[in-house]
Amino acid sequence: MTTNDRIASGRLSKAEVEENFSDLHPPLNRSEALIEADRCYFCYDAPCTTACPTGIDIPAFIQKIRSDNVQGSAQTILNENIMGGMCARVCPTEILCEEACVRNTHEEKPVEIGLLQRYATDPIFESNTQLFTRAAASGKKVAVVGGGPAGLSCAHRLATLGHDAVIFNRDSKAGGLNEYGIAAYKTINNFAQAEVDYILSIGGIELRNNTALGDKLPLSELLQDYDAVFLGIGLADSNSLGIEGEDLDGVVNAIEYIAELRQAEDKTTLPVGRNVVVIGGGMTAIDVAVQSKRLGAEQVHMVYRRGPEQMSASVFEQALAQTSGVTIHHWASPQKIAGDGHVSAVDFELASGDETLRLDADVVFKAIGQKMRDDGLDVLQRQSGRFVVDENQKTSMDRVWAGGDCVVGGDDLTVSAVQHGKVAAVAIDQHLRKA
Repeated sequence: MTTNDRIASGRLSKAEVEENFSDLHPPLNRSEALIEADRCYFCYDAPCTTACPTGIDIPAFIQKIRSDNVQGSAQTILNENIMGGMCARVCPTEILCEEACVRNTHEEKPVEIGLLQRYATDPIFESNTQLFTRAAASGKKVAVVGGGPAGLSCAHRLATLGHDAVIFNRDSKAGGLNEYGIAAYKTINNFAQAEVDYILSIGGIELRNNTALGDKLPLSELLQDYDAVFLGIGLADSNSLGIEGEDLDGVVNAIEYIAELRQAEDKTTLPVGRNVVVIGGGMTAIDVAVQSKRLGAEQVHMVYRRGPEQMSASVFEQALAQTSGVTIHHWASPQKIAGDGHVSAVDFELASGDETLRLDADVVFKAIGQKMRDDGLDVLQRQSGRFVVDENQKTSMDRVWAGGDCVVGGDDLTVSAVQHGKVAAVAIDQHLRKA
């Protein structure tokens, strides 16, 4: 993205940017946590647990907080979700466990399960208290392709079961979207890497960064060298708009900008437009829109082709965007990006079909979803571009499992990817012990 008189860094002072990117949900102190834990009814057939993709026994971990057994609470959480610390920060609890909470009525707010989960798990990562031990070595080795939540979860569970795992990660750091694709104000102080370090510290897991599946590392070779393979490769390529002007300077893939922002040591050095247009209606669109505003953009417009009910971004995230100064437009489809070398405006067709909307733009972010990169995996059955798996995350090929966003049913949630990796690891373990 070329800087010019409309795109510049340093629109806000370093102090202002640091304030804007401070913790979105500050952690609870002990008194606050005990008060919040006391609000739980400890339901016998807890709907919150049913709503959690990883099946955390939520009443049990809250009860342990209530009795001041914080480490025991963390054990309950991490047994089911080894990335419980990150999920406490980024999980859309408002549409999962907290939506299911029986206190979630017009008169009451739900128990703040996410904040309680963070209260329990943060001390474990801060002190690096290892709660897990490895089973006796099995002599089996599994290739895990992808260092995101699905791959890390699978590798960790395999390690606890006594198997060795080698993670092949295409990036320079492990963590996947937790490291590169989530708004910086949701996970501060390099927490994503602290969680990765904790997962690896169990032992039996080798991490090979900057190593991607492809011509130099084909699936066939992995199947020769390893007893099983797990694919957690995510969706590495961004979808295109397919409209005129998409190749203009200033048209940027949102996920790439977020990654640059997350890795920047000084956020004031990032180029920011005065007028920013974000095309999309998901979490990535919200994240790049809000962060642009917090970096000093004067006008940020987020445009989605359907209505608010169809947006994959939660109601909370939509409200966060609006309260951050982002204007959201619905029922408008992009038709053309205008500009002479550099983007200057975007034209949208409104749902009525007889009206158009033109928005001035110095920067246009594309946030309309991602697709799988062609990694020579056509041998696996696919549906809508993603791998087809069974209830145990098994693919159509013998000794190959998969999970996360790359499989049918992947929903772009860390918590779901963690569950996929965990389920696959258990299935791989059963396969290896029969072999």
